[in-house]
Amino acid sequence: MIVLAVARDLLGEARSRRWILALVAAATVLLAALALGLRLEVVDGALATTRLFGEDLRTDVRAVDVALRPIFSATCHLVFYAGLLVGIVATADFAPTLLAPGRVEHLLALPVRRWQLLAGTFLGVEALVLLGAAYGGVGTTLVLWAKTGVASAGPAVAALAAAIAFAPIYAAMLAAAVVARSAALSGGAGLFVFAAGIVAGNRTALADLFEEGPSRTAFLAVTAVLPRLTALSRLAASVAEAKPVHAAAAAPLVAGTLVFALAVLAVAIDRFDRKDY
Repeated sequence: MIVLAVARDLLGEARSRRWILALVAAATVLLAALALGLRLEVVDGALATTRLFGEDLRTDVRAVDVALRPIFSATCHLVFYAGLLVGIVATADFAPTLLAPGRVEHLLALPVRRWQLLAGTFLGVEALVLLGAAYGGVGTTLVLWAKTGVASAGPAVAALAAAIAFAPIYAAMLAAAVVARSAALSGGAGLFVFAAGIVAGNRTALADLFEEGPSRTAFLAVTAVLPRLTALSRLAASVAEAKPVHAAAAAPLVAGTLVFALAVLAVAIDRFDRKDY
């Protein structure tokens, strides 16, 4: 319960400091750009033309539900990666602010254990990112539905995937903030895990760039433990393209991402317990 109380307090502070408003504003700008820039001409259930910011994308006439699958797929990737980048920028100073001199001493004087403080911060940020991603994902679905009459769960699934993918990213950001109370270092750690997750998601293809031997083996060994963020994005895109998604393949992917996040969070907690404030 104490962990949830810490998370609730973080959400309250985010609201008072307009962090939530900033996330909503960023998502709204992206939705407005999509709504104003995308033009779809649907005739008798078929997609005749597609224009994005005035440029023709395709001219052949196809059934609208089939023709829109690539657009929904691309939208899923946009929601996923844009959501992660906005989340990193928006939350970079959360942990450094929490651990600022004076404030951290005050928090530690309360009947709150150190692990509860970090775990509550982690859950609060995850909840904030989930709300922002859901707003963007559901909003994108509604925009495309209003323009085409075809609804797809892909963007909403991409938003959920982004929230899951953000867990290891923010765990690393929290660990970096414990080491040094710097928003720049925290954001840099998030970007590093973001990039590493993209590499890990394409590890099989990238392994061919290494010659057979120790270098390829080392690359595969390192990337094997990293969260495969691009695979989560592709999972959402598969939903948008009406491709079958098997739980046997999706469950280990999600579980591996969350286990990596918990492992990094445990390292952050251990480091936090050893620090003298």
